[in-house]
Amino acid sequence: MIRNMIPQEADAWDLSQEVFIKAWQALPKFEAKARFSTWLYRIAHNAVYDFTRKRKLESAGELNDEIFDRERIDSSSLTTPSGADSPDAVMAHGELRVKIEIALGKLSPEHREVVLLKDVQGLSYKEIAEVMASSLGTVMSRLFYARQKLQLLLKDEYEFR
Repeated sequence: MIRNMIPQEADAWDLSQEVFIKAWQALPKFEAKARFSTWLYRIAHNAVYDFTRKRKLESAGELNDEIFDRERIDSSSLTTPSGADSPDAVMAHGELRVKIEIALGKLSPEHREVVLLKDVQGLSYKEIAEVMASSLGTVMSRLFYARQKLQLLLKDEYEFR
């Protein structure tokens, strides 16, 4: 989920580690009122939104991480992000995947998150509502409008298939 919400691999890597540290520290407070995965998604959701909020405030005059060469990073470092594509990316290469990613990028963060949680992660509406701290109706509405916008953005792809 984090990798799909945060485009820079190194930032997603760091944020994922931060989420697991926060989860580990909060584990004694876990009450099992919801599934563990829902609880973990909620921590990830909060971390992503905190990160993007903070990033917007700091972004003025900041250098773009993508201008640095991957070759200049010490490949023996344990914290170096993988240079290879992830297994799911290798399997799903192609123009359609790129177009879907572009279309997802055009959605609002809330719409993108609800699509990823439902259609990629397979969470139920109730679990998504808990993760996003929204009502069930809001989740259903966001998913409806997000899918409608995706269908419009990917309309040409559907006509050829």
